[in-house]
Amino acid sequence: MSNVPNDLRYAKSHEWLKLAGDGTATVGISDYAQNSLGDITYVQLPKVGAAFKAGETFGVVESVKAASDLYAPAAGTVVAVNPALESAPETVNSAPYEGGWMMKLKLANPADASALLDAAAYAKQIA
Repeated sequence: MSNVPNDLRYAKSHEWLKLAGDGTATVGISDYAQNSLGDITYVQLPKVGAAFKAGETFGVVESVKAASDLYAPAAGTVVAVNPALESAPETVNSAPYEGGWMMKLKLANPADASALLDAAAYAKQIA
């Protein structure tokens, strides 16, 4: 059974989003996604300042099994990326919701997060 924290919102493509009170959000991939990919060997992240529409590809994650595109769960501008993933991409496997976060977005419209799945709906999707 995958870990699905209740305080996050989820895209059907398995990215999670955690809202902060200042209109920013942290983004990563779910425990289910990292488990499905297997041992992650490389993460390609966007540059700070890049802007994405919801559903647009923002990077790539590569594992021993496959390479998979990463999709922005909401529209926004990148304000930070996780530099630790460059030298330790396996952090996504060991801590997908903590140290394995991928980017922080300044959301174009924070209300867009409500269009994403809540934990119960996401858990049902991956069951």
